[in-house]
Amino acid sequence: MLFQLLLLCVAMVMARPSLNPDPLSPDFVTLINKLNTTWQAGQNFQNVPFSLVKRLCGTFLNGPRLPLRSENIAVTKLPRNFDSREQWPDCPTIKEIRDQGSCGSCWAFGAVEAMSDRICIHSMGQVNAELSAEDLLTCCSQECGDGCNGGYPSEAWKYWTQKGLVTGGLYNSHTGCRPYTIPPCEHHVNGSRPPCTGEIPTPQCTQNCEAGYTPSYFQDKHYGMNSYSVSSSAEEIMKEIYKNGPVEAALLVYTDFLQYRSGVYQHKVGMEIGGHAIKILGWGEEDGTPYWLVANSWNTDWGDNGYVKILRGSNECGIEDEVVAGIPRTSSLHHQ
Repeated sequence: MLFQLLLLCVAMVMARPSLNPDPLSPDFVTLINKLNTTWQAGQNFQNVPFSLVKRLCGTFLNGPRLPLRSENIAVTKLPRNFDSREQWPDCPTIKEIRDQGSCGSCWAFGAVEAMSDRICIHSMGQVNAELSAEDLLTCCSQECGDGCNGGYPSEAWKYWTQKGLVTGGLYNSHTGCRPYTIPPCEHHVNGSRPPCTGEIPTPQCTQNCEAGYTPSYFQDKHYGMNSYSVSSSAEEIMKEIYKNGPVEAALLVYTDFLQYRSGVYQHKVGMEIGGHAIKILGWGEEDGTPYWLVANSWNTDWGDNGYVKILRGSNECGIEDEVVAGIPRTSSLHHQ
């Protein structure tokens, strides 16, 4: 009888998820979902080295600061829900989810995504310029940080105003002057993309467009007129998005964030991984929980088709601390 009880205890222990399961395991997903929080987890990464996932978080937090936005944006009443994709339907980049591949280039992606959106928004839909993450990643080397090993969002925006950025689409798209050269990688066991590794070196800064593209590299540059930090007040961030378009923000990533699938994310369990930059394009409420609508750069099979809703108004994971943005230079709005 004692032996049977012992066997039963062993079986129960083996069947129960570990208290500290591997952050990429099904057990960790089960652990999160048992917490009955405001969001649901699912397996976004399978058969991927944890070193790769850690490297995807390539933003150095608490770095150099841009001056605070000087303009006082007067908005009589902010809507309860706002989505830049619906507000500016003629701007296709707002709807795009990019893929940074096996490179810690999120700091560059969050920046060029919001900059591209703003060029379209501020030209009243007349100019669609998909700015090149490759150009920013490789040519803003020392000031911005260390390429694929991480960088500072604020320095990315400063670089746009001082040196400008050329156009460039997704990997293998042959869109724009300098498309992204790091291939997207497969976060799952079965898929069509090459496997993810953590060892991609930062590509070279080449001041040339790919063969067949005109105008020339320097003629293709788009510039920011200014760049600035936005106050960490949720209302001020909302006003900025409402008036000028999506912004770049940074947050501290914990292991539970990796497995987000739906709902409004707030950190509940797991350890810190590192800083990560994303694009905030709107806000809303879900079942009474306020959220930021966020575009990630880990392809569309991560999260909710590439998007994540993050708790708004309580500086969740520092998301309201380091919001940066800027306004395109008017001359950039006239050339295609």
